[in-house]
Amino acid sequence: MNVRVLAPGLLTTVQDLGRAGHQHEGVAVGGAMDELALRVANLLVGNAEGDAALEATLAGPCLEFDEDALVAITGAALPATVDGRPVPAWRPLRVPAGATLALGRATAGCRAYIAVAGGIDVPPVLGSRSTHLRAGIGGRDGRALRRGDALPVGPSSPLSRRIAAALPADGIARWGAGPSIRPVLDAEPTLRIIRDRHFDALTPASRRRLLECVLRVGAQSDRMGYRLEGAVLGLTAPVEPISEAVTFGTVQLPPGGAPIVLMADRQTTGGYPRLAHVATVDLPLLAQLPPGGRLRLREVSLEEAQRLYLARGRDLARLRLAIQLHHR
Repeated sequence: MNVRVLAPGLLTTVQDLGRAGHQHEGVAVGGAMDELALRVANLLVGNAEGDAALEATLAGPCLEFDEDALVAITGAALPATVDGRPVPAWRPLRVPAGATLALGRATAGCRAYIAVAGGIDVPPVLGSRSTHLRAGIGGRDGRALRRGDALPVGPSSPLSRRIAAALPADGIARWGAGPSIRPVLDAEPTLRIIRDRHFDALTPASRRRLLECVLRVGAQSDRMGYRLEGAVLGLTAPVEPISEAVTFGTVQLPPGGAPIVLMADRQTTGGYPRLAHVATVDLPLLAQLPPGGRLRLREVSLEEAQRLYLARGRDLARLRLAIQLHHR
């Protein structure tokens, strides 16, 4: 089966969970900005959680399928239709052969995920099908999708076929991912952070500003990093660390004083002071903030961040098991 791109949307790329295992070679991990939304979308259509899907930013694509397809849409709230008929997100649904799935502009959040049973089957590069735009690798020729692109879809799993066979006549499942696993797309979320080695090098006033001010995602932000505006920070004395490992959610402080949060396509090392890390469980909330989006930061302990991470893992495991038991 193939998916044909009739209109690409603002920025739509192929993404999976990224290129793990190559950072020591200087290769960025990349992958989905909202990993939770990708995982849930894949579970809803019977895929492995890390299969490749489409990530749409702010305005979604218009897609045509040459065979019946089992699809799920998660993440940002983008109005979706199949041949003009509205369809819900966070549920499995059937798109008939020759039908058009169209996603509009986001009304909440920033990034939506479109999973197709079988996964988007573009050639893997270094073990991943994810598009890395700066490196020009993965996905469709290392770039965003364009009108006329045709994307191959892999073979459906037995679970996918059982889910599709159980759909009612209107093609929309009566079940889906519940509210407990769907992050609330708040207009001003509070993100939890864990302090890093240079947090105490901030002046006392800067520490207060970081944790008390409303911050904004700067206009120059992208998949590599979010520049946070609204609080200019300073250090008690110059800090010039050697370049060291960074990760998704690392909060760095460049010389200008505006902190940067590294995102999915971040580099593998960085030489700016490391102030903190956004708790992994809150990275989906951060990924759903568009340029101009507002947020607050709140410090938590490493133990609390780990507890939240494990709880999220249990939520995913329960969803996975429920789908498997419901479609035995």
